[in-house]
Amino acid sequence: MEKFRPGEYVPTSCNYTAFDAQGNNGGQLYLEKGSRFPATQHEGSYYVMNQKQ
Repeated sequence: MEKFRPGEYVPTSCNYTAFDAQGNNGGQLYLEKGSRFPATQHEGSYYVMNQKQ
């Protein structure tokens, strides 16, 4: 499971799920390839590509 950090470029257009540093689900959003992952309110947060494509 590859983790993406806020500010990195989105590698593939699809749904991504945000998680905080403790692994709590912070919601899902659709992002377009080439855009950047949005900032989060919590330090250590990351995004994971939704595997149900």
